[in-house]
Amino acid sequence: MKKLIAICLCVMMASLCLVVFISCDKPTNQIRLTEVTHSLFYTPQYLALALGYFEEEGLDVVISNGSGADNVMTALLTNEADIGLMGCEANIYVYLQGKKDYPKVVAQLTKRDGAFLVARTPNPNFDYSGMENSTVLMGRTGGMPAMILQYILNGKGYTNGTNITMDYTIQFGALGPAFTGGTGDYVPLFEPAASQLVKEGKGYIVSAIGMASGEIPYTCYSVTDKFLTEHPDKVEKFLRAVWKGTEYATTHSATEIAKLVAPYFEGTTLDLLTSAINNYQQYDVWMDSPVTNVEAFERLQDIMQNAGELTQRVDYNVIVDNTAANKIK
Repeated sequence: MKKLIAICLCVMMASLCLVVFISCDKPTNQIRLTEVTHSLFYTPQYLALALGYFEEEGLDVVISNGSGADNVMTALLTNEADIGLMGCEANIYVYLQGKKDYPKVVAQLTKRDGAFLVARTPNPNFDYSGMENSTVLMGRTGGMPAMILQYILNGKGYTNGTNITMDYTIQFGALGPAFTGGTGDYVPLFEPAASQLVKEGKGYIVSAIGMASGEIPYTCYSVTDKFLTEHPDKVEKFLRAVWKGTEYATTHSATEIAKLVAPYFEGTTLDLLTSAINNYQQYDVWMDSPVTNVEAFERLQDIMQNAGELTQRVDYNVIVDNTAANKIK
């Protein structure tokens, strides 16, 4: 009898382990999203959270801050994230490294640089002329904000070290403090940092950088082929929710939007949030459709080549998969 009981217990334990294993392996409704940074630039995504659009699609979206495109890409490649939000230059770099499992762009969230050029003195008629012999804080060499600003300045006839100084010695996150500390004549800043400097009287927004450079796939959602193949429904549901957020962001007032996203930006006043969102609305930073187009992709490669950061051009169809995006637009 003792032997029979022991055998039964073993069978029960084995069955329990099998059930636990199957349960752990069972797909869930959770999507792990890693964003390149936490920014108002991605307001539609936070609206999707605040307004319950993800929940309506049956998704539980968990967002983490990757603090850089390299970290977002690593999270995707190591299966620590399901979807990554970053610039698609990261996809190009990984592809050119010869990785066969490189993630592909499945949708685009922003269509231009979201930074604003801040100067020490007001210039309501600023057109990038008269910047000779000035110092422009650029950010990290090879970073997309720096490459875009270089592309604009070069196009306006400025050459680093000849008739202008492009300072790449300060990391992008430290540009604001460096500028307020007295370094440089111009600085590119995202919101709400740009509006904060204006409010404090320490700088003046003179240009929306993204309007000067043209449309590009600035921030995109990327997934691995494996995730896209195994969970196409999740990708579509996720994108549908985000684009409901995008529609809200482009059809409602900055004041309404600021109140909704305020919980995700603790420590930032409602007035500052409203001002920042208003700037993003005014300069049309969010996509009308999640589909990435060829012209914008080629302009991105022009910018990368101009900065000397692209060894060879990559075919659009290799990087972009609009299958899910075409179902959303």
